[in-house]
Amino acid sequence: MFGKKSFPAPCVMGDESIMSPKSHGTSAVPVQNNLRWGCDRDTADRICNFNRHYAEYSGYFEKTNFIKDAKANPEEINFYDSNTGKLLFTAPKGRTMDEFLTESRAHGWPSFRDQEVNWDFVRVLSDGETVSVDGTHLGHNLPDKKGSRYCINLVSVAGNPTHD
Repeated sequence: MFGKKSFPAPCVMGDESIMSPKSHGTSAVPVQNNLRWGCDRDTADRICNFNRHYAEYSGYFEKTNFIKDAKANPEEINFYDSNTGKLLFTAPKGRTMDEFLTESRAHGWPSFRDQEVNWDFVRVLSDGETVSVDGTHLGHNLPDKKGSRYCINLVSVAGNPTHD
C-alpha cells in the first residue's frame, strides 16, 4: 500500500531519518498537555510518536470542538505540532472555511493543500507519510485531481504554540 510515489510540487520531501527513534518514540518530547479542541492526549501520543501508518478514526475531528471553533473563526486557524508547538498549517488559504470543512468532512480528516502547509516544519516522505521535521507523524499526502492533499490527524496538530 505504501510505496515510492511521485508528488506534485511544491512538496518539500524529507528523508526517512526524520522518523528515527528518539527519546519518546519518533519525537524527542511527548505530546503537550491540554491539547486544543478537546483532543485526547493518549490517542495523540500514540499517533504522533509511536505510529507510522495508522490514524485517528475517520470523522474524529467532528466529535471534538474543532468545527465549533472553525465556524467561530472563519478567516484562518493555525494548527500547531502537538509535541513541539511549532506552526505546521494555516487554513483556509485560497478557499473559504466552508470549502475547507466540506473537503475535510468528505475525506474524514482535516485536509490541507500546499498553500496551507508551513514547509519550514513539514516534510513528505517517499511513501507519502507526512511528518514534522521533529518526528511527529501527521498523516499522509493523498494527491487528487487538484494536487497534493494532506489528510492530517487532528490530534497531531492540536498543540498550543510555543515560543523558543
